[in-house]
Parts: sequence; C-alpha cells; structure tokens
Amino acid sequence: MLQRQVYRMPKAGSINHLKLQTEELGPPMADEVCVAVRAIGLNFADVFAMQGLYSATPEGPFIPGLEFSGEVAAVGEAVQEWQVGDHVMGVTKFGGYVSHININHRYVVALPDSWSFEEGAGFLVQGLTAYYALTELGNLQQGMTVLIHSAAGGVGILANRISKKYGAYTIGTVGQPGKVDFLRQHEGYDAVILRDNDFYVKLKEALGERELRLIMECIGGKVLAEGWKAMAPMGRMVVYGNASFSSHSSRPNYPRLIWKYLWRPKIDPLRLPTENKSLMGFNLIYLYEQTDMMHRLLRELQALDLQPQHVGHVYEFNQMHEAIRLFQRGQSVGKVVVKV
Repeated sequence: MLQRQVYRMPKAGSINHLKLQTEELGPPMADEVCVAVRAIGLNFADVFAMQGLYSATPEGPFIPGLEFSGEVAAVGEAVQEWQVGDHVMGVTKFGGYVSHININHRYVVALPDSWSFEEGAGFLVQGLTAYYALTELGNLQQGMTVLIHSAAGGVGILANRISKKYGAYTIGTVGQPGKVDFLRQHEGYDAVILRDNDFYVKLKEALGERELRLIMECIGGKVLAEGWKAMAPMGRMVVYGNASFSSHSSRPNYPRLIWKYLWRPKIDPLRLPTENKSLMGFNLIYLYEQTDMMHRLLRELQALDLQPQHVGHVYEFNQMHEAIRLFQRGQSVGKVVVKV
C-alpha cells in the first residue's frame, strides 16, 4: 500500500474543515494509472463545492480538486498507452487535492514537452470550459464580437486566446484596476472594462457600432442583466459560473446569498423569440461523463496550438489554505497552482 497525502473535507460546509491527512492508496485497477501528482490547479468549482454550493458536490467526506499534472508511477495490467515515468495532465470528478491518484487511463493526456507541470495543471478544465462554451454553445465565428467576464482569470485568458484564433473582437471585464494593464499588455484584448456602476455605459462605448453576439458570463446579478440588454439579436449568452455568489469567508453568507437569489435577474423565456436571443448554461462535470466528446474537444483545442496557460500564483502543498484564500478574494491573475 502506498502512503499518500490528501486534503479531505469531512463534509461540505466550511473551508476551514479542509484538513491534510495521510491515507493508504492501493495499486491501480486494470484500466487505471497511478499518477504521482506534481501540481494541482485551483478552480472556482472547488470553492463552491467545499462550501456546499455546487450541485455536483459529493455527499459526505470528499477530496476537492478537478485537475492535476504529474508523472505516471504505476499502470494497470490492461493499460497500453502509458508507461511509468510519462508526464501527464489529467481531470477528475473531485479527488485532485492529493499527492497520488489512481484514475482511469482515459482521463489523462500527455503533458507537452515544453510545458511545466504548473502549466499543465492549469489547462484542461479551464481550456475545455472556454472551448466548449465558445464553440459548441456560443457558435463562435470569424470576426464575431465577444464579451468575456473575469478576463484575467484562467478561463478568461484562454477564452480570449481561442477567440483570437477566430479573428474575434474581444472585450474583457475585470473587477480590480490592477488587472487592466496586464490584459492590455500581455493578452491582447481589444478593450478592457473595469466593472463598476458605469459598466453598461462603458460596454456600449467599447462596442461602438459593433454588434455583441457572444457573452462568456460568469458573474451574475446586475452585470448579467446589463450584458443581456446590450447583446444584439441572434446573440448568445453562455453562463458557466456565478462569481457574485462567492464569499471571501470560509463558509457561505446565507443571508447575503438569499438576498442575491431573490434579486437575481429573471429572463422570461416567453420573450426570447421576440428578443431573438439565446441563454445557455453548462457544467463541465457533464463532459467528464462524456469521455468521447471530451477527447474530441480536446483534440480540437490542442489543434489551435495555444500558448500554455498563464500561471500567476504558485503555492506549496502545505499552503493550500493560503492559495484558496487568494483565489476567494479575486486577487489572482491567471491560474492559481499548488505544487506537490
């Protein structure tokens, strides 16, 4: 039996209950590989799961974490394509905050030779999120105008890079002034907006005569409503998160959440044909259950030959709580990664 280190929640509720502990891990099953994890990518879904606000959160004790990179340490007897020592990156339906993981061989892919483990840990979940939302749901086309919220985050950065491969005009939004220059200087957004009380006016100015045809929506609340208002007929809004419901504390602020829920934007489906707009949402966990589709999307994504993810913050394994707190406060730029 292998001794591994894991961060485990006894149950969803408070992030303070996330504890580092030692557990035994048996050998991989016939169709599995054992990966010695070298880096773990953090995602908003991790935080929502630990606070019990994510619909896919397991019941009872669970290990958070959706993506990782590392080195194959052992292979099951039926596995043909992987060998001990191969460098891989992988996705998992929870269970990623660990030093070692047994996982079905189809949920790992080769880490590009020129990429670091940190870069590999920041690509799969956010790359697939951006690509699926833009191309499968958003019908991204050449020259389209795209609004991307949380533009300095991992999904936002990759969404902009994908959009640029289609010659799109991209408008990014951020919640903090310090992120504006980063996007303009390093990521090539055509326009960057600081979200504040004048967001709608700023958005209309950034659009000029252009028609807003696609929105990557992950904020919610007033920002969602104003984006919907500004979107042109035939436009599509793809919702993949609700950052306005996030909390800077270890557990949810339920009175605040209830107030936000009651005052959330309400889009009437009976008016959609008249407005000629589309509202769509998705949860990446669905792709985990559709392995063939996930591999197809990944092949298409890799064919775009994107630069590796921008890793803005790297923490050690024993600093997991510090990494999560930075992520919660919205102060991160690019991907937050924990090294093992």
